[in-house]
Amino acid sequence: MVQIQTKILTLSEFLKLPETEPASEYINGQIIQKPMPQGKHSKLQGKLVTKINEIVEPRKIALAFPELRCTFDGRSIVPDVTVFTWERIPLDENGDVANVFETYPDWTIEILSPGQSQTKVTGNILHCLKNGTKMGWLIDPMVRSILIYPPGKQPELLAKPEELLPVPDWAAELRLTVGDLFGWLKL
Repeated sequence: MVQIQTKILTLSEFLKLPETEPASEYINGQIIQKPMPQGKHSKLQGKLVTKINEIVEPRKIALAFPELRCTFDGRSIVPDVTVFTWERIPLDENGDVANVFETYPDWTIEILSPGQSQTKVTGNILHCLKNGTKMGWLIDPMVRSILIYPPGKQPELLAKPEELLPVPDWAAELRLTVGDLFGWLKL
């Protein structure tokens, strides 16, 4: 039997590789390509970024980003939606939003795609929470439920249309129910 050695890349070597479409993530020494977003995923992602930014951006509280690479504590991940509080948004030398974010988001939101590993996605949310993220959501459009991950507490599963989705304190004006969120899938 012939054993083929494959070179394991370091995080810094991974970051020098060209970006892939869809994005690849570096987790525990492995390169894992995310699945291509499909209709439900894209619709929810777009609406979430817009809704969050309508509340937090005008008052310079925070800013939501779609598919933003975040590199910290040995991983480089691309959550579906990341939200950074205003004072934590990395800036370049001109005072513009930086291209490289070498820090954890304040709020991470993942939308499960068909065929995507819920364990891998949950692992990314837990990694964020361990490093300072204040809230994580895992949205499953197929079963219309949302797992809420508050730091230091048990996750909570919300699936009833009338249930209000918990948000970080600084986004308290964002009042969305499970029904509101999944209602965005209707045309």
